[in-house]
Amino acid sequence: MLGEFALIDAIVAGLGDRAAGDWITLGPGDDAAVIAATSGLSQVASIDTLLPDVHFPAAAPPQLIGYRSLMVSFSDLAAMGAVPRYCLVSLSMDESQAALGSAWVEALAQGMATAARELGVYVCGGNLTRGPLNIAVSVHGEVEPQRLLLRTGGSPGLSLYVTGPLGAAAACVRTGQMMPVEPAALTPLQAAYYRPLARFDVPSLLISAAGGLDISDGLAQDLEHLCRASGCGAALDSGAIPVALGAQLDDALFGGDDYELLLASDLPLAGAHRIGYLTSELGLRLDGEPLNVRGFDHFGDGESIR
Repeated sequence: MLGEFALIDAIVAGLGDRAAGDWITLGPGDDAAVIAATSGLSQVASIDTLLPDVHFPAAAPPQLIGYRSLMVSFSDLAAMGAVPRYCLVSLSMDESQAALGSAWVEALAQGMATAARELGVYVCGGNLTRGPLNIAVSVHGEVEPQRLLLRTGGSPGLSLYVTGPLGAAAACVRTGQMMPVEPAALTPLQAAYYRPLARFDVPSLLISAAGGLDISDGLAQDLEHLCRASGCGAALDSGAIPVALGAQLDDALFGGDDYELLLASDLPLAGAHRIGYLTSELGLRLDGEPLNVRGFDHFGDGESIR
């Protein structure tokens, strides 16, 4: 079994060109990374912890786990209107992963590097320790203060938009397509789950939006978060909700793991899907009827894999 420092070397090898560059003055190898910040921009940061058989199947290929871990974590920055810059990764591994030697951690790092290249970011440091498998990703970016997108930006009368089809990842879980999985031949539903895309590619929509967040816990639950923060309610049109091919309306409403953006705006958002509007009456309604909100809850009853 390889020791800690050999495993670290394998991780750095797997990261390749994503370990340092551009605004990373000092990457992996010292006690801390050194970052060059951009004058006049606000720094935006978030952290996610991903657990086996909760956020990904423990037996999934490590390159898919690595890709998914980075991309879903950076989605929080997309929801704030930030430009992604870099991340730190803390990895805890038990004996079963360590026994696989450098191949497992290098493949995990390669998956992270693929996501990092697509985002234009760097994995500039982290931590490795022995324990139950656990991946924590601390993501960092920058934004012009006036372009920061918040959950508190909603108000009655604003239209609600989503940036893409919903429900495919939830349908992957519901239909039992999580495993087995072949990285080079993912089905569309598997691709939605294992290779989601943080929506940094729609800056023109964010400029016109008053508030928003990403859809990680289900459209209904995340809309409720937006409404609670903004002090309003919402009315949805079921026929206008873009349900992904192979998914059902319930997957789109309650399934989560979509990582599309939910935006509130008083301007038309070309290319996005208008699904309803915010109301002065509190609570959520679907086609005029009260909507019973449910979604992913880490501390709820019957927690299962995302």
